[in-house]
Amino acid sequence: MRTKLVIFILILSLAVNISVLATVGYHYYRNSCLVPSVPCPLNQESHHLYQSLGLSDAQLAKIAPLSKSFHIRLESLGSTMEAKRNFLIKLLEGDKIDSRRIEEARKEIAVIQDEIQREVVVHITQFRRILDAEQQKRFFAMLRANMTRVQPPPAFPITGGNK
Repeated sequence: MRTKLVIFILILSLAVNISVLATVGYHYYRNSCLVPSVPCPLNQESHHLYQSLGLSDAQLAKIAPLSKSFHIRLESLGSTMEAKRNFLIKLLEGDKIDSRRIEEARKEIAVIQDEIQREVVVHITQFRRILDAEQQKRFFAMLRANMTRVQPPPAFPITGGNK
């Protein structure tokens, strides 16, 4: 009887240790290896801001295609931005520094950032026309709260150096 109890405790301990290691490994992998998708600039959560406004079916029918085309355009601009940033990094890490090409790359990135900001402003103005006065108030209150909110740190941050 006593041997069975010891074996049971050892198996239980092994199961707990494996689950703790798996959890820590998963969080390490999630925070260091997975590349997060680009969140909606208007809402950093998993749903769109307009889903919290209680829109009518007619409003949703107008907003859905508007939102889809906006996000497709942002993804395209984001990909272009990433390519330009990678090019800039290659220029900066090269053996010979070409200041003219670095400045051109920096300006191209600035143009893309300006275009992204313009797309967001146009999208918000188009979106606003679909909302009634009360929905507009709630929308801008949520937008303001989303833009000023600080993101919480990850559960298992990966930091280097001494802090």
